[in-house]
Amino acid sequence: MSRRPLRPAGEAAPAGGAEARGRGRSRAGGSRGWAPAAFVVPAALGVAFLVVPLVGLLGRTSWRSLPHDLASPAALTALRLSLVCSLGAVALSLLLGLPLAFLLARVAFPGRDLVRAITTLPMVLPPVVGGVALLLAFGRRGLVGEWLDRTFGITLPFTTAGAVLAEAFVALPFLVVTVEAGLRSMDRRYEDAAATLGAGRWLVFWRVTLPLIAPSLGAGAALCWARALGEFGATITGNLPGSTQTMPLAVYLALETDTDAAIALSLVMLAVSLGVLVALRDRWFPSA
Repeated sequence: MSRRPLRPAGEAAPAGGAEARGRGRSRAGGSRGWAPAAFVVPAALGVAFLVVPLVGLLGRTSWRSLPHDLASPAALTALRLSLVCSLGAVALSLLLGLPLAFLLARVAFPGRDLVRAITTLPMVLPPVVGGVALLLAFGRRGLVGEWLDRTFGITLPFTTAGAVLAEAFVALPFLVVTVEAGLRSMDRRYEDAAATLGAGRWLVFWRVTLPLIAPSLGAGAALCWARALGEFGATITGNLPGSTQTMPLAVYLALETDTDAAIALSLVMLAVSLGVLVALRDRWFPSA
């Protein structure tokens, strides 16, 4: 006859398989998870590969002259223009991207997969190629630019409006992808309940849908802004101080004449990028 450990009267027996699951978790490293030991060295090298350039940037920074470099007229102009263009690109992306994301998430129209592919194309398209395409589309003799110039007298190349358009072109997909994912993952029963109570479509959208996707909309706008702020390739086709010379272009030009100023502007962009990542850490990597 098998011998089992005695339990006090009234104590419930452990759930079936609980001990085995506990032993399995302990062998697999418990709740902390586990990984093969051979992964440690490549993972450490990967982290070092990403950290060393940042350490090199911080190590070469002239901290004493940093305030002076950032306060120079050229740096202040580039900073101001970068903020204006990036915020304008976010506004344009919200105006166009939110309706586009809603249609991609909710409406099964013919060619939806093709539209989604075209929407995300700027994310993988070489930025300089995007700049050339924009110039051919909105230039003085471009597909749309010639009509704008002839009909309304609007000229986009080498203007701040053109820089906003170029940054929105590369940043819009980040907003659309993030908001579409939020729309697909939200619980639509709240919308159905509001509609059942007599709310119209616009009222449901403004009072129910939009608040529910607010975190995704905020994350998409932050990613869109960071991408627009760091855009270089699509705006390099027009580089005029005060009109189109944003911080990335100023860094590129300053590397040839004033390395300290280039490093100072690079630090600003690094701080902004890091701030966006820290702000969105719970959105991308939620705690268990």
